[in-house]
Amino acid sequence: MSRLRFSTAQEVFDTFPSARKVIKTKPTIEHPLAFLKRLAQGPTPAEAIGFCAFVLPRREAVWWAAQSLRAMQPPGTPQDEGVAAAEAWVRDPRDETRRAALALADGGDTALPGTWVAFAAGYSGGSMVASHAVPCPPDLTAKMARIAVLTALARLSGREHQAALRNCIEACIRLADDDGKTTS
Repeated sequence: MSRLRFSTAQEVFDTFPSARKVIKTKPTIEHPLAFLKRLAQGPTPAEAIGFCAFVLPRREAVWWAAQSLRAMQPPGTPQDEGVAAAEAWVRDPRDETRRAALALADGGDTALPGTWVAFAAGYSGGSMVASHAVPCPPDLTAKMARIAVLTALARLSGREHQAALRNCIEACIRLADDDGKTTS
């Protein structure tokens, strides 16, 4: 069953106008996964990372970003607290775990991809501020997930970068379309 809530790429951009700032390829009425594959094969495949972040529902976008970061870590790397906090929220999406991820991100190093994926989880809904209601903008999770993955990718070069980019896009497609029927 597909986890996508959009039937065309255009619907993604209509729902999230901020996507146009980071994805310069003109949206079409193609199925979102067909559009994603075209982005991945185009002149600026990094745009596909942004589209992945916007096309997935919030919880799936956080999971995708966290798993993408994990896949890029060299073996034996200590567990990243930001990634762990984001994964904790995906597994237990209560406000308490969301706030824990946000608190970790607020105190984290913004040079680290894990901080951004923790922000993605922290800004997934509810209030942005603990003391009073300040709703999270609906596109903030996607923006933070995109930054997390692109920050991790920027640490790689050459073939390693290209392979990781391809793996991130393929992971998004698998997550979005677990029945494999809407990708033709």
